[in-house]
Amino acid sequence: MSLPPIPIANSHLVPALEVIGLSVVYGSGPTAVQAVNGVDLAVQPGEILALMGPSGSGKTTLLMVMGCLLHASAGTVRVEGRDIDTLDTAELARLRLARMGFIFQSYNLFPALTALENVQLALELKGRDLAEGVELLERVGLGERLRNYPKQLSGGEKQRVAIARALAGHPAILLADEPTAALDSTNGRAVVKLLGDLAHDLGRAAVIVTHDPRVGELSDRVIHFEDGRIVG
Repeated sequence: MSLPPIPIANSHLVPALEVIGLSVVYGSGPTAVQAVNGVDLAVQPGEILALMGPSGSGKTTLLMVMGCLLHASAGTVRVEGRDIDTLDTAELARLRLARMGFIFQSYNLFPALTALENVQLALELKGRDLAEGVELLERVGLGERLRNYPKQLSGGEKQRVAIARALAGHPAILLADEPTAALDSTNGRAVVKLLGDLAHDLGRAAVIVTHDPRVGELSDRVIHFEDGRIVG
């Protein structure tokens, strides 16, 4: 069984992910904090985008809104051309499950499950063939580690399992929050290259929030973020 590229109609015209005039405000009155301020951004299928900036600049807030995990205070979010404001909570959950894969700094693996079982759990939730888990782990170079538990894996291997899990069910969009922060230089570069290669080969859009210059070097585009705005 092979993993085909995502078929997207008019993919040269319709971004995989787009935000228009996006703003997020926490709180109200004199204590209100503008975390994201009037951002316009589009990510194309097969593109790997690095979102870089200092801590507290609003990068993760923007990623959460793009991943339909947080509501914006103003503006529009479109996933494959569809305005998510038209969706209710249940529909947003189905959209995330079907079209997005998430990768986290701390891996978020279940310690009582093997590498294969961690991936198969995501496949089961998405109603996919569990046999796909073996191919996903082979694709990220862990074909010999299927039966290992997270405590038996290195940091780089754990993150590879997380990438395989994020790819379960053929999502169109990969969203990663500081995926190399816990990794050494060699593993960090290898993980970013792997993520970029998979995004390109399989037609996935990838957005990576990071402080890591290695991510920028291996990305198609780098956006610099500061004080809730794109600054370069």
